[in-house]
Amino acid sequence: MAGLIPKSFIHDLLERADIVEIVDSRVPLKKAGRNHQACCPFHNEKTPSFTVSQDKQFYHCFGCGAHGNAIDFLMEFDGLNFPDAVEELAGIMGVEVPREQPENPQLAQKKQQQVQDDSELMSKTARFFQHQLKHHENSKRVIDYLKGRGLSGETVKRFQIGYAPDAWDSLLSTFGSSAPQRQQLLELKLINRNEKGRHYDFFRDRVMFPIHDRRGRVVGFGGRIIDGDGPKYLNSPETRLFHKGSELYGYWHMQQAVRKPEQVCIVEGYMDVVALSEAGIHYAVASLGTATTSEQLQRLFRTSGRIVCCYDGDRAGRDAAWRALENALPLLRDGLDMAFLFLPEGEDPDSVVREHGAEAFERELKKATPFTEYFFEHLQADIDVSSDAGRSQLLNIAKPLIEKVASEYYRDTLMQRLAEKLRRETSQLERQFEKPQRQSQPKESVKMTPLRKAIALLLQYPQLAQSVPVREELLELQVSGIDLLIALHKQCAERQMTTAQVLEGWRDTEFYQPLQKLALWQHQLDEDNVEQEFNDIFIYLIDQYFEQRANALLKKEQEGALTRVERQEYQTLIQYLSKAR
Repeated sequence: MAGLIPKSFIHDLLERADIVEIVDSRVPLKKAGRNHQACCPFHNEKTPSFTVSQDKQFYHCFGCGAHGNAIDFLMEFDGLNFPDAVEELAGIMGVEVPREQPENPQLAQKKQQQVQDDSELMSKTARFFQHQLKHHENSKRVIDYLKGRGLSGETVKRFQIGYAPDAWDSLLSTFGSSAPQRQQLLELKLINRNEKGRHYDFFRDRVMFPIHDRRGRVVGFGGRIIDGDGPKYLNSPETRLFHKGSELYGYWHMQQAVRKPEQVCIVEGYMDVVALSEAGIHYAVASLGTATTSEQLQRLFRTSGRIVCCYDGDRAGRDAAWRALENALPLLRDGLDMAFLFLPEGEDPDSVVREHGAEAFERELKKATPFTEYFFEHLQADIDVSSDAGRSQLLNIAKPLIEKVASEYYRDTLMQRLAEKLRRETSQLERQFEKPQRQSQPKESVKMTPLRKAIALLLQYPQLAQSVPVREELLELQVSGIDLLIALHKQCAERQMTTAQVLEGWRDTEFYQPLQKLALWQHQLDEDNVEQEFNDIFIYLIDQYFEQRANALLKKEQEGALTRVERQEYQTLIQYLSKAR
């Protein structure tokens, strides 16, 4: 949708939403004093350190440092970008998201209309293929094929499986009667054009699997051959709607069945995902004809703490597994797990679950090879580690990969195993490895000056802005950050706000992250003393301003340039400061 989302709408949306309800719908919370608690959904832990404040409309994990408002939670938990998270929250609250008028409204309207038209056409195409599955003259042959693969009508309907007719122009003649329509079909890669300018359907005589994005919209297709020559699977090429590296087949269906599965199984084919679902295994997804990308893995690790890659045991399957592992290394933080299951030649998840049942397949998943073992299994495949040359080669290959590992535990484990294979002590290897970049701890100490304390208290208790009038003359105070404090004071004085709303107003500024840290400051004050502390800091700042002003007037007097009004002001300031001291 075109146009920016108005900040005033986001402010009102956060005012209307209750973060406790939003989080609790995805992570069950328990009351803990004034707040609510749970085990953190963003890292594995046994003791709850994830806290949600209803007063502040803010969440914070004391373990991993995750924090934010309801929009941030949806972004992190559901893997959404900011606009989609706002749309999701608005949908939960039952309101429509408005958009500001863009600078070029005609262009924006055109783009918006294009997205709507593209989505409608992809949806119509999916329904067209579903209709052909039931009514085409080849439908019995195709339905028999699907039944032979063990699929029920319910599963076929749930995954919206269809059939692309064997004619050259079935889809073309249905949706491409005009030149603009044919152009749209071309751009969405639903039809092709040959050298002579003739148009024809991209998918022909194939079982069709619609590919849905995370919001359930059809963005592409996968077509499986039924018999005859040609590639086993034919996938939609990249389009303005479809980006292979971003989507996962079956992810949307998995989320409908189980939002937070204990594990996710990555398989190679569409039919594997569907067959596993038929057997009651609803946590399988498939990458779309490419190696599993970092973006796909990030989304899956947000969904579950364990990923099992289930591939064919042939060279192609093992190469795909290794590329997935390489992409996962920087993402594997403590508490996340990745394993690999290679099936015997001629078998795939579809055949295993049909011949041996779901329980047998799940037993195999439990026995999957941990990534720490597969790591060396793959690297050693063509290396003779019994020789010095081979051990040197293994070190040369393994070193840059281990240095990418995010988890300190996994990094140490790989180092220990490498040392064993190289017949060295771990301490000998550590000197050759770059030290991991330590992320700043969520509880890192910040030097809390009076100004920072005032900002932190104002963030955590925005109602304090009503207890002290805004003193814009303090902007003259030569103290770093005074302008930020006054801006916050004005913001909070304008209307009643929560911490979440205050911070949201600074999201796109350089101050957003520093303000988030200050919002988490543990002030160690009794609630009854917070307002007095805030007032005392303002008195301190005013004293600092008066002293600075007095010194400036004194300098001016020494230069003989003081006016009568300024002399009176100077005397008043001296009297005030002497009493204050």
